Parts: sequence; structure tokens; C-alpha cells
Amino acid sequence: MFRLFLTHQHATSRFLAQKSVLGIIDSYGIELIHPIREGRSPAKIGKKGKSNYRWIVGGKLCLLINQWGLIVDWDCNTANVHDTTFHPLIEQVQSDMVVFADVGFQKVQDNPENLKICPRGTWNERMVVETILSMMTLVWHFKKVMHRVWNYFTMRLAFTMAAFNILVQWHGFKPDKEGFINLAIAHFRI
Repeated sequence: MFRLFLTHQHATSRFLAQKSVLGIIDSYGIELIHPIREGRSPAKIGKKGKSNYRWIVGGKLCLLINQWGLIVDWDCNTANVHDTTFHPLIEQVQSDMVVFADVGFQKVQDNPENLKICPRGTWNERMVVETILSMMTLVWHFKKVMHRVWNYFTMRLAFTMAAFNILVQWHGFKPDKEGFINLAIAHFRI
């Protein structure tokens, strides 16, 4: 089944959202094996890195979302890479979006012009990306996956991003009195 899905992975890009004036970027560690098991298999696909102040062996997903909480673009790499590795995602929307990020995305020099670093406690609008990652963890058990081939791992990420954008818009965007759009996919949990 993974081989069949892999042949159609290119179609998932149709379900990515449109850019908006404001964007948010963040990374998320996905554990493939427990760190104690690192080095037991010569065929492991992930690498050891830190995520949320703890060691994992796996990959790192980076999400670029628009101001409504829909995924505009994404990328992944092994867990040992720094967040600045994902600067090409920010640079490709340079003329269209101002992208808010945490301090992990800041380089000493040569930061993209549209990147705005938000220290802890500022621009709480950035927290919508944490809500999205939390929903993915709840609905798709996203914190730890069991793939052993990198292509299948990226395929799962691609289909998850597409499914998220579809399910969030399932009943349409209905803002409340303050204009806040409530993102919810928990009722789709299987």
C-alpha cells in the first residue's frame, strides 16, 4: 500500500493552501526509534537530534502556515539539522509573506528579509502553529511513527499535510464574533 501511495504523492501539493500576508513557521521533531535503540540497526533512516528539549532519533518536520492556520508549504529533514536549514521555505515566499518564527530560525547573518524573529512571549499569534501540531499529534499519532524507509516517511508527511488542510475546511471557515477561526479536526479521529 505504501508503494501505491508513494506513486501519487505528487498530487498532495494540490491541497496546500494559498499564501497570505502573514505566515508562521515552526519545526516539529518526529521520533522514529527510541534513542536507546540508536545504532542497533545499520538501516536506520533518522538521526539523533533534540526536539522540545529532549533527544529523539528521527526526523524534523517544518511547517509554513498562513494567517488562517492552513499549511502553505512544508519540508522535512533528519532530526539533527538546525531550524535554519529550512530557510528556503521562507525565501520562496519572500515577495508575498512576512513570516514569524521563534529564535531557532535566526542566523547570525544572512536571514531572509521577510523573516521576523519573535522572542518568547511576543506575538502570541504564532501559537496557532503549536495548536496545529497538537492536533496532528492527537489525530494522527504524529509524535512517533514507525516507518523504516525515508520515502515512505515523507509520503506520510505529504498525505498528512493534505489531509489536515482538507479536514480543517470540511465545514467551511466560520469565524466567531472576534473574527477567530476555530480549527478543529478531533471529530475525525479514528
